[in-house]
Order: sequence, then structure tokens, then C-alpha cells
Amino acid sequence: MPRLARAGSYRYTSWPMTATHRPIRSFVLRQGRVSNAQRRAHDALLPKFGIPYAPHPIDLDRAFGRGAPKVLEIGFGMGETTATIAARHPENDYLGIEVHTPGVGSLLKRIAELNLTNVRIIQHDAVEVLQNMIAPAALDAVHIFFPDPWPKKRHHKRRLIQPPLIAMLCEKLKPGGYIHTATDWREYAEQILAVMSAEPRLANTARDYAPRPDYRPQTKFESRGLKLGHGVWDVIFRRR
Repeated sequence: MPRLARAGSYRYTSWPMTATHRPIRSFVLRQGRVSNAQRRAHDALLPKFGIPYAPHPIDLDRAFGRGAPKVLEIGFGMGETTATIAARHPENDYLGIEVHTPGVGSLLKRIAELNLTNVRIIQHDAVEVLQNMIAPAALDAVHIFFPDPWPKKRHHKRRLIQPPLIAMLCEKLKPGGYIHTATDWREYAEQILAVMSAEPRLANTARDYAPRPDYRPQTKFESRGLKLGHGVWDVIFRRR
């Protein structure tokens, strides 16, 4: 089935190094072309809305300048979904992690256009950010929308949604907080459901797959795919 919903995406993780193996990364740093507008936004606005990577926990209330529910998005792609959700929910703060400069520049451009004050960006590997920058029980929610499915079997080890990441996210979530993933690959959806069901600190909010919540907007690619009969699966679990 063709991939259809590359809205907020995808390519993250760096699993710990063993004595004999290098870390496995689920992203490939293919920066692609950075448009002039993206470059201008990146250069001008990242100092204001970006949080530099640092190997120690950060105070998220201080980073946003207020106390509010904190939502982490891993791999926001071009930032379309992130900006839309943040604009519709000014009561929440949104921390986006993305390694790719075109996407970071694109989201920064949207932040300026929409006059958003509740979005911050860390341009760095998500696992290192989680390990070193996010304090325990600091998050109210985690969004992972359309992570790269790495469809070839030999590449499945690079998929983001694996037990080590879910265990780490549970440590960072407050009780009652949720993890929301969405994918347009049925086989990956089945893996995600199995991994999250196996984590004892999580409880499914649905019998299996959840209806798309109103806060997650449909992208034009997703809408087009649904009209063609392609599926999209949302998986939402809450921290016990």
C-alpha cells in the first residue's frame, strides 16, 4: 500500500550502544532542499522558539514562560499538523522535536504567520532529548503522527515504536497522560498496538484502534488516501 499521510512525521530513534554495536538510528539525515523562506525562518526564529540541545533536564515551564499542559511531538515533519493543533489549543504548550532543517524552517514560518506563542522546537535526535532533557513526569501527552514505517523487513529494527522508547515515554509522562500514534501502514499499526499493549504502565483508551480525535486534523494527503480506500490507524494509550 502506498504511503499517504506524511503530515507530521517520522524518522527517529537512537537505541543505546552496546559493547559491540553502534546505536541504531531510525532517521536518515537527508536534509533535502531548504527553500529561501525556510532558511530565513530557521535563521531568524530558531533563536527565539528553539531550545538548544543540552545534556541535562530543562524546566519546561520556564522555556514556555508559563505553567500549562505540555505536549511533546516526536518528528513533526513539515509542521503543518503541529501548527494547526497549537493554534486550536492555546491552553497547551507544544514541544516539537525534528532533525530536518526544511521541516524546522517550515514550522517556524507557520509559527510567525499564526502568531503562535505556545510552540518550542528542539532540532536534535529525539532519544537523546528524552534521555537527557525531559524530566520524569514532565509531560501531559506525546504525539507521534505517521512515523516512518521502514517497510522492508530488514529495516524493521529502525522503527521508532519499540519497547525501549515506550518504556522511556512512560517515565516522562504524568499519570493520566497519553501517547497518541497514527500510521497509514496496517502492519506497523499492528506492531504499535502490540508494543503498547505489552507495556504494563499503559492502558488502551479503545478496544484496539481509536477513532481519530478531533484535535488531530486530517492532512490533505490523508484525506486523499481515505477517499481512495486506504486506511489510517490511531492508537491511543494512557499512563496508569
